[in-house]
Amino acid sequence: MPDLILRQDKDHIARLVLNSPTNYNALSVEMIEALTAQLDSIARDDGVRVVILAASGKAFCAGHDLRQMQAARDGGDGGGAAFADLFNSCARMMQMIPALPQPVIAEVQGIATAAGCQLVASCDMAVAAEGARFGVNGVNIGLFCSTPMVALTRAIPPKAAFEMLVTGEFIDAARAHQLGLVNRVVAPEVLTEAAMQMAAAIAAKLPQAIRLGKRTFHDQLRLGLAEAYATAGTTMCQNILLPDTAEGMAAFLEKRRPSWS
Repeated sequence: MPDLILRQDKDHIARLVLNSPTNYNALSVEMIEALTAQLDSIARDDGVRVVILAASGKAFCAGHDLRQMQAARDGGDGGGAAFADLFNSCARMMQMIPALPQPVIAEVQGIATAAGCQLVASCDMAVAAEGARFGVNGVNIGLFCSTPMVALTRAIPPKAAFEMLVTGEFIDAARAHQLGLVNRVVAPEVLTEAAMQMAAAIAAKLPQAIRLGKRTFHDQLRLGLAEAYATAGTTMCQNILLPDTAEGMAAFLEKRRPSWS
């Protein structure tokens, strides 16, 4: 059986590729476990500065594996325990992405549906190919996408998210860009190149500053205005006192490249 996640490391960038194209990279129990393991490893890897989440085949991710879910109904409780485990493990994995020290970029082609759309919304940034489509379409089979809703409503305006959730209709890459679900839309043939260019621009920055900044970015979103400023101020002080930041400021004033450790 091929690896469900392929990892490609280059220039401090870890590119994780969902590798189950025959079922459109569905988030099966096994896929969630494999992706969780990779994210856990990367979280402890100081050599990785940026993560790209990509996929093989025609689709980015078609959400949960419906065949596997239907098979779980054969259990004595009708699948209740299996479904609870699935949604809990998926939620833990989704929360690892914003909690990861490194920025995460989704590289999206084809479709990103239900939990696949949730995966895009959970990433810090996203680059999509022209022709990509996004949906939280579980309602079409009688299953409201309640867990994908959590990430989606934190990524795009609530009314737009609710429309997607209750109609099950897809949006195209241009509309996803307009709503803020993706940062850039590019031609399919340059999708990977565009994602790598974005990642390389981030990887060139001071890693400690990016890690401090990402953590505080997500922390302050949950706070009131005064608390957000207090949290951000603490981070600014921690950041400016770093020796490499002092070097960066000196280099700027002296019109030269910084010499970071």
